Amino acid sequence: MKTICQVCMHHCALEPGQTGLCRARKNEDGKIVCENYGWITSLALDPIEKKPLHDFHSGSMILSVGSFGCNLRCPFCQNHEISMEDRETLDAEYVSPRQLADLALTWKEQKKAGNIGVAYTYNEPLVGWEFVRDTAQLVREYGMLNVLVTNGTASQEVLEELLPCIDAMNIDLKGFREEYYRKLGGDLETVKAFIVKAVESCHVELTTLIVPGENDSIKDMEVQAKWISSLCPSIPLHITRFFPRYHMKDREATDVEQLYHLAGIAGKYLEKVYVGNV
Repeated sequence: MKTICQVCMHHCALEPGQTGLCRARKNEDGKIVCENYGWITSLALDPIEKKPLHDFHSGSMILSVGSFGCNLRCPFCQNHEISMEDRETLDAEYVSPRQLADLALTWKEQKKAGNIGVAYTYNEPLVGWEFVRDTAQLVREYGMLNVLVTNGTASQEVLEELLPCIDAMNIDLKGFREEYYRKLGGDLETVKAFIVKAVESCHVELTTLIVPGENDSIKDMEVQAKWISSLCPSIPLHITRFFPRYHMKDREATDVEQLYHLAGIAGKYLEKVYVGNV
């Protein structure tokens, strides 16, 4: 009998033993379980500006951790080696929430490292939200911070489970047309609802990767910036440069002049617009 996963709008109907589109959630004996729980593929101490977070503890370092899987199919994915793979094809190591929280604390106590907490990033962390929740609670107990770097493609129920222990998010807002989101396997309204709820509860910054010929029109940016401003004009927006990656190696990197022009358009409505990857 099929069981429906409720984490995102795909609502994958899975037979026993079957894994969802995200490669990270599986039907085991009629129950949807987190297949990537604790399986870590990436671990690094990063400047918080790399998340990117510009207006949240700038100048700090944060322990960044990633697993595998994603519920979108962006053809330009920069981390496709882990986001588009599963446990059988990856070199992953099991790390429990307590082990990860202890490591974060150790790196906090080493003054040279200066770690302020944990960032859940690299792949899409919400496809394994249970691990994020369990680790984040322990990190909070140690007096440290939790950062979520996400595509925002998750249900309100998942978001509400995590918000009590998340201090900041960077949310990818891929564009502002529904048809563009459909090309990426996503849903714009789901992401908008996620952003609206997140802004009420924690520090939020947004990132839009500008892909030539896809989401680089002045009209799109104007509509997007107006919407963000309607929530709060001081929400930081990062406008970043596309480079040929994954299935999109056939086009040029974003024109830098166009990038700054779009930033100027957004700046008519938003107080904080940052240009990245230039």
